[in-house]
Amino acid sequence: MATLQDIGVSALFNLFGAFLFLIAFAVLRIQPINDRVYFPKWYLTGERNSPRRSDRTLVGKFVNLNYKTYFTFLNWMPQAMKMSESEIIRHAGLDSAIFLRIYTLGLKIFAPVMVLALVVLVPVNVSSGTLFFLKKELVVSNIDKLSISNVQPKSSKFFFHIGVEYIFTFWACFMLYREYNNVAIMRLQYLASQRRRPEQFTVVVRNVPDMPGHSVPDTVDQFFKTNHPEHYLCHQAVYNANTYAKLVKQRAKLQRWFDYYVLKHQRNPHKMPTCRTGFLGLWGKMVDSIEYYKQQIKEFDHNMSLERQKVLKDSKLMLPVAFVSFDSRWGAAVCAQTQQSKNPTLWLTSSAPEPRDIYWQNLAIPFISLTIRKLVIGVSVFALVFFYMIPIAFVQSLANLEGLERVAPFLRPVTRLDFIKSFLQGFLPGLALKIFLWILPSVLLIMSKIEGYIALSTLERRAAAKYYYFMLVNVFLGSIIAGTAFEQLHSFLHQSPTQIPRTIGVSIPMKATFFITYIMVDGWAGIAGEILRLKPLVIFHLKNMFLVKTEEDRVRAMDPGFVDFKETIPSLQLYFLLGIVYTAVTPILLPFICIFFAFAYFVYRHQIINVYNQQYESCGAFWPHVHGRIIASLLISQLLLMGLLASKKAADSTPLLIILPILTLSFHKYCKHRFEPAFRQYPLEEAMAKDKLEKETEPELNMKADLADAYLHPIFHSFEKEVELSSSSSSEKETHQEETPEVRVDKHETQSSSPVTELGTPTHHHYVYNSTSPSSHYTSAYEQSSSQYEYHYNTHQYEEHEYRYN
Repeated sequence: MATLQDIGVSALFNLFGAFLFLIAFAVLRIQPINDRVYFPKWYLTGERNSPRRSDRTLVGKFVNLNYKTYFTFLNWMPQAMKMSESEIIRHAGLDSAIFLRIYTLGLKIFAPVMVLALVVLVPVNVSSGTLFFLKKELVVSNIDKLSISNVQPKSSKFFFHIGVEYIFTFWACFMLYREYNNVAIMRLQYLASQRRRPEQFTVVVRNVPDMPGHSVPDTVDQFFKTNHPEHYLCHQAVYNANTYAKLVKQRAKLQRWFDYYVLKHQRNPHKMPTCRTGFLGLWGKMVDSIEYYKQQIKEFDHNMSLERQKVLKDSKLMLPVAFVSFDSRWGAAVCAQTQQSKNPTLWLTSSAPEPRDIYWQNLAIPFISLTIRKLVIGVSVFALVFFYMIPIAFVQSLANLEGLERVAPFLRPVTRLDFIKSFLQGFLPGLALKIFLWILPSVLLIMSKIEGYIALSTLERRAAAKYYYFMLVNVFLGSIIAGTAFEQLHSFLHQSPTQIPRTIGVSIPMKATFFITYIMVDGWAGIAGEILRLKPLVIFHLKNMFLVKTEEDRVRAMDPGFVDFKETIPSLQLYFLLGIVYTAVTPILLPFICIFFAFAYFVYRHQIINVYNQQYESCGAFWPHVHGRIIASLLISQLLLMGLLASKKAADSTPLLIILPILTLSFHKYCKHRFEPAFRQYPLEEAMAKDKLEKETEPELNMKADLADAYLHPIFHSFEKEVELSSSSSSEKETHQEETPEVRVDKHETQSSSPVTELGTPTHHHYVYNSTSPSSHYTSAYEQSSSQYEYHYNTHQYEEHEYRYN
C-alpha cells in the first residue's frame, strides 16, 4: 500500500514530468518550423501565415532568433483566458464551449466542499485510532488515518460525515441545476441565432417500404407529396457505392502525384520529370511522369463513369433510406417528431444530422439488422469488461506489495528497496493502468460503428457511454475489489467469514491512495503531454520531410485533431466519481481533483482556441449524459457511505442517509423532464418563430436551390480536394497550359428538374461507401482538354462539395 512517502515520490515524478512538458511546449511553440503544429486552427481559418515567409535568413526560418520571446514563454496561459465564451462559440463552436464548462463545473462543485471536508472531516478522522489497533490484522499506512476507516465502530463522529454528505449533495444538485439551465439556454440561443443550415430543414427517413413497380425515389416522393403536401420540398435517395469509393481514393492518390510532378517541372522547366512504372517506382519502364499520370487519371475517369452508371442502374444498390427536405423548419420538426405510418416499423423519421456529422457507411446497414447488431455488441462489451479485469488485477498487485509479500516472501529482497518500493507503489500502478486503457476507446468506437448509428456525434456518445461503464466497473469497482483482495489477502485467508465485511468496509477508503497516483499520472502529466503534442509534432515533420509534395499535402500534414469526446468525457466523469465518492470517505483526495480540473481547463482552452478543429457540431447534445452520470456518481457515493457505516455498526446514524438517494433521484427526474427535451427535438415554437422571421426578411428565398445537394455524399466532393493551392500556383499553371491541365472552379446552380444527367450523374442521390469523409475545406478542379470528361466543383455554404460529369 502506498504511504505518504510513496505519494510524495509519485507527486515529484509527475510534477517534474508536467514541468518538463510545459517548458518543452513553451519553447517549441515559438519556433517558426513548428508554427503549423501549435497553431493549425488559425491556418485553417486563413488568419495566420507562416512566420518563415517573413524571415529572410536561413536560420531564422527554423529557429526563433528573438531572444526576448524566450523570457515570456509562459504567456500562453493568460492568452488562453483572453477570449470570452461568446468568442469561443463563434471561433470553435458550441460543443467546445460547453465542453470547457464541464471543467468549471468540477471546480465549482469541489473547491468549496474541499475546504469544508479538510477543515471538518480530517480532524475527526485523525482524532480516532481504530487503525492503530487493526494494523496487525490489516495492511495500513499513515495516509489511511485521514480516512473514515480510522473512526471507531458505533462512534457518534459519523454524524459529521453524514452532515458533510448532505451538504455536498445539496450543493452539487444546486450547481448541476444551474449549469443544466445555462447550457439549455445556450443551446436554444445558438440554434436561434444560427444562419440557415441544411439540417434544420431535413429529416432522414429509414426503412422505406418496397413498393412493386416503383423505385425508392418514386415511393418517397409520392408518400411525402401525399402526407406533407404543404411543406415537402425535395428528397435525396441513398445508394451503396463501395466500389466507386475505392476508385475515388485511388484517383486521389494519382492526382497528388500528378500535382507533385507538375510543380517539380515548373520549378525546373528545362528538365522533364520522369519515373518508373514498376512497384514503388523502383523498376520498370522509364516514362514522362506528367504524361503517365495524366493518362492514368484519364483511364480512372472512364472507369468511374462506368461504375456510376452501374450503381444507378442496379436496383439492388439502392437503399431504403432518403434525406427529405422541407420548405420550413416547422415542417421538418413536425415530420421528425411524428409517426408517419400506421405500421410503426416503416417510414421511420428523425432529424437529420448536419452533413459533416453523417457516418455514411452505416446508411447501408439494413434496418432490420440493427437490433441484432446491438444485442451482439452488448454481449461483446460485457465480455470485454470482464476480460479487462485481468490487467486491472495485475495493476492492483503492483499497488499492494505488502499483501503479496505476506503470501510470497521471496519477493521481499527486491520490494524492500526504498526507491523501488516508492516507484512501484507511487507511480507505476497509475502508469500501467493508463497504458491498459490507451487502446480501449478506439475499440469501443468500432463496436459503436457496428451497432449502426448514422451520426458521428451519436457514435461518439455511444462509445463514451461504453467507456464510462467500463471505467465504472473495471477502474473504480474493479480496482477497489481487486485491490482490497490483494491488500487484505492474508486477512481473508485467516479470519472467519463474518469478519470479511468489516475488512472490506475498512479497506475501501484506503484505495484512495491508488486513485491519487492515477490522478497525478493521467490528470497532471497526461494533460501536460496533451498540450505538448509530441506525436503530431514528430508526424508532421516526418510527413513534411518525406511525403509532402504540394501545399495541400502540407495542410493535411498539420492534423489539428479535435476534442475526442469518446475518451475525454468518460475520463472526466471518472474524476467526478472519485471526487464525489471520496468527499466524505477520504477527503485528502479532493485537492488532487481540484488541481486537475484547473490545469486541464487552461490546457483545453488553449487547444480549442489554437489547435483543435472539430469534426462536427452537435450543439451540446452530450450534456444530458454528463448530467446523468454525475447524478449516478452521487447515488453511488450515498450507497457506498451507507454500506461503510453499516460495516461500522453505526445503526443510529445510517438510517439518516436513506432519504438522500430518494431526493437525488427525484431531482434527476425533474431535470430530465425540465431540460432534456430541448436536447432531443427542435421545439416547434422556436422553429415557427425562426421561419416567420426569415420570411419577413427574405420573402423571395429559394430553399430548393440551397437544399438540393446539401447532403451530397463526400465521394462526390473533389477527389479529396487535393489542389487547394490554386491560389498560390494558378499563375504558374497558366504559363504552362501545354504541359498541365487548366485549373478552374466553376460555381453553378443545381438544376433539380432532372435527377440524372447524360452520363448518369445523380443530382438527388447519395452514395455510401466504407471510408471516412475527407476533412479538407477547399475545392479545386482540373479540366482536361484532351479528355471527354470535364470536372466542375461547387463550394456550398457548409463546406459540402460536389463534382459532375458533363
